[in-house]
Amino acid sequence: MDVHVLRVFTGRPGGVAGVAGGNPLGVVTDGPAVPDTAERQRLAAELGFSETVFVDDAARGVVDIRTPSGRLAFAGHPLVGVAWLLRQHGYAADVLRPPAGDVPSWTADGATWIRARASWATGRRLQQYATPADVDALPSPLPGEGWLYAWAWQNETTGHVRARGFPRRGDGITEDEATGAAALSLTATLERDLTISQGRASVIRTRDEGAGMVSLGGRVDSAGTRTLNT
Repeated sequence: MDVHVLRVFTGRPGGVAGVAGGNPLGVVTDGPAVPDTAERQRLAAELGFSETVFVDDAARGVVDIRTPSGRLAFAGHPLVGVAWLLRQHGYAADVLRPPAGDVPSWTADGATWIRARASWATGRRLQQYATPADVDALPSPLPGEGWLYAWAWQNETTGHVRARGFPRRGDGITEDEATGAAALSLTATLERDLTISQGRASVIRTRDEGAGMVSLGGRVDSAGTRTLNT
């Protein structure tokens, strides 16, 4: 089985030289070929990405999102990535349908965007630090338990944030390079549009739409394919 590998939220301004950035994502476009949920979980664990998406109906945008250790009802970078890939394959991808509910998607300004409810992005603790240097100095893996999103203002006037994400769920993912759901939560909490520089070289753009809705966007690049045995 060929798995498309994407990098989602590429292009952090001022990122590390020679580092493309973007959170790796696996996408199985022929989800019905893997109907067994245990097999899907095994494949997601074998790939080892923070998330892998199984596309169950490309025309309708029905998707199943897996971490190496479980299933997610909603996740940001997988939905941005799969929306981009479906358009590359000729599908409209105007609405994606993860278990959480319908997620509109569109393209603008060279980025792929989704809009979702902030209430869907649960289970991540937001912790503000005094300076971006304090965020950069955090060790990886970070001691402790529970999903932590560490952030600091890079420029509060312009809405620029420096952030890092630590899942700390015991499945081998010590740090997320770019985390859409956490960015969505931060945007809803601060009630303002943000540009988030996360990880080594990633950038996430958000828009606070009010009424608990947030738009989330960024660039997506292909990183080729991997072949797995099923």
